[in-house]
Amino acid sequence: MQDKITIVIATRNKGKKSEISYLLKGFPVDIKGLDDFGPIPDVEEDGDTFEENAYKKASFTARILGFPALADDSGLLVEALDGKPGVHSARYAGENATDEQRCQKLLQEMKGKSNRKATFKCVISVAVPTGHALTYEAGCKGLIAEQPSGSNGFGYDPVFYYPPLNKTFAELTIEEKGRVSHRGKALMELRDEFDKVTAWINQQIPVYEKFKCQSDSNDS
Repeated sequence: MQDKITIVIATRNKGKKSEISYLLKGFPVDIKGLDDFGPIPDVEEDGDTFEENAYKKASFTARILGFPALADDSGLLVEALDGKPGVHSARYAGENATDEQRCQKLLQEMKGKSNRKATFKCVISVAVPTGHALTYEAGCKGLIAEQPSGSNGFGYDPVFYYPPLNKTFAELTIEEKGRVSHRGKALMELRDEFDKVTAWINQQIPVYEKFKCQSDSNDS
């Protein structure tokens, strides 16, 4: 039986951790979250791209905790708003805004706009304590709804309408969302080559030899 690898999900977002844990279910991994450890400093997500922020979170967490870490940076790019909120999706309505406040701000910005096209983008970084990392990314196209609908998910899910299923992301079950969402697609890419990923992790993390201490027979 393959030994389990501990991977830390570098987020305090319970919804995000739940989605990632669900999509990696059945694989030889022991999933931990930041809340499973003592206090560690927050990472300032000041990168200009999703890739920069995902790597920054994953590599910092891996170095601090000594375990491989998985981080995603994701956001909503709205065509009529020139790609906003983009990398600033989490802070779009202010630093400590709720999901509901973010959705309301977005709907206000979209008032009177006929072009409702939007794309969710996700970049996943899997980093080891040495700083090396693997990157996966995916997107999902949809429309900005006229009003929120649904109570599942988190973030902008209530206002992101997915035409193929005729529902917002917040109306989907975790199984449905996992099959079609930006994060689900990126994680499926990771899942598809998980054997290679675990082999890479094992190569990057040194295995320390255990030495048996023996006393010198001449010692008195």
